[in-house]
Amino acid sequence: MSSTTTTIVTTKEDPSHTTASNTTGKSAIQAISQGVTLPGIPSFTSIDKKRRWMLEHMAGAFRVFARKGFSEGMSGHISLRDPEHPDCFWTNPLGLHFGLVKVSDLILLNHSGEPVGGNLSRPANAAGFQIHGALHKMYPHVNAACHAHSKYGKAWSTFAKPLDMINQDVTMFYGDAQAVYPEFGGVVLETEESLRLGRHLGDKGKLLILRNHGLLTVGQTVDEAAYLFTLAERSCEIQLQVDAAAVRGMEKRFIEPEAADFTFKMTSDPEALYHEFQPDFEMERALCKDDFLQ
Repeated sequence: MSSTTTTIVTTKEDPSHTTASNTTGKSAIQAISQGVTLPGIPSFTSIDKKRRWMLEHMAGAFRVFARKGFSEGMSGHISLRDPEHPDCFWTNPLGLHFGLVKVSDLILLNHSGEPVGGNLSRPANAAGFQIHGALHKMYPHVNAACHAHSKYGKAWSTFAKPLDMINQDVTMFYGDAQAVYPEFGGVVLETEESLRLGRHLGDKGKLLILRNHGLLTVGQTVDEAAYLFTLAERSCEIQLQVDAAAVRGMEKRFIEPEAADFTFKMTSDPEALYHEFQPDFEMERALCKDDFLQ
């Protein structure tokens, strides 16, 4: 046994206040980085290089979704606002499995739904255009949106309730960051339905739970929106498991609002959420040997 003795000094000070004082003035990335700080979101001097980088990460998001089992027939779409033409956005072709999507498959649509660039040999998803087109029009800060018919998202959506603050990770959806669309009118093919859906997201929304439908997340980068979708899906799975245990008599303990708010602020800025997606993105590059970059 080692003879080294470690002395732990404790105080009666509120630990949440101590944490806050230690992180005052730091960004989320600075606060989480012990040592050198992770770099920020890349910037580019060429719009073409920026677009290419964005589309590579978008194609990578589809591959990550496929590996996590989010594909469901022709359902599901990711959109990404073009960096040069803000009234246009990129999306995936209808009927192509997420696990096969490459950069060269992506389609550029204008706000009228007309294909104006990228792969013009396949159609886009009409319902996807209605949903994503409305979001991009309504919220200039929404550069990317993700929607898929994932298993646990569909299951939780039947309750038309927000996720509870029952673990640290789900606090990324604290407060106005999540909302519920309480209606279901079938496949979204009408403009008015998509506008109602968009209004429920709100200016601060990151996650929208669509009743009897599934999940939708948004972000300033496709990486942010994609990570939030994977987090929302896992959070729905955990919520369902916790609720099942609660039915059998286990007591649920919720995170206190002050702690949830603090954790949200320290984890939910666009730069931090961009970095949250990078482990999955880099792993996907390694597993498929950069196939999606073509």
